[in-house]
Amino acid sequence: MDLNFIESVKMQFTYYKHLGDKTFDQLQEADFFWQFNEESNSIAVIVKHLWGNMLSRWTDIFTTDGEKETRNRDTEFENDLKTKTEVLQKWEAGWNCLFNTLNSLLTTDLERIIYIRNEGHTVLEAINRQLAHYPYHVGQIVFIGKMIQNEKWQSLSIPRNKSNDYNAAKFSAGKQRRHFTDEFLNDK
Repeated sequence: MDLNFIESVKMQFTYYKHLGDKTFDQLQEADFFWQFNEESNSIAVIVKHLWGNMLSRWTDIFTTDGEKETRNRDTEFENDLKTKTEVLQKWEAGWNCLFNTLNSLLTTDLERIIYIRNEGHTVLEAINRQLAHYPYHVGQIVFIGKMIQNEKWQSLSIPRNKSNDYNAAKFSAGKQRRHFTDEFLNDK
């Protein structure tokens, strides 16, 4: 295995962060705290949970358990953030922690064992675990954004009823080697 795996993973995580960023761009401050019902989470709570998870999982991965003693997961689900700025600060801090760790990894690190709640994982397995977890929550964020925006929602992928146009453009460009996220990430 070579660094192409690590680079590919970073592109995947960047893509999901991008989906969250593009959702946030469409929302007003109050939207970050909206809940469908008492049992559902607001975007602010989901971000707070992601932040807590990312800091716990990706800080000092080779010397401490991924479930840090300082983490209080239950409080991540308390809606105590008050502003969009606070939410976005946690969002950025979590992703920065993840990317700083990914940027520090060597190919040889992928087979090293790290622990999450005393369960051994290779770094590769831990990455894959979080690559399933974070998009799950980003999808929730996007869905909440779509519910709030309704007909004002700006699609984050291929707009409805535009698949044929999208495919025609893709097939007219000819074959090329690139990552599927390139076009989405280049519109930053």
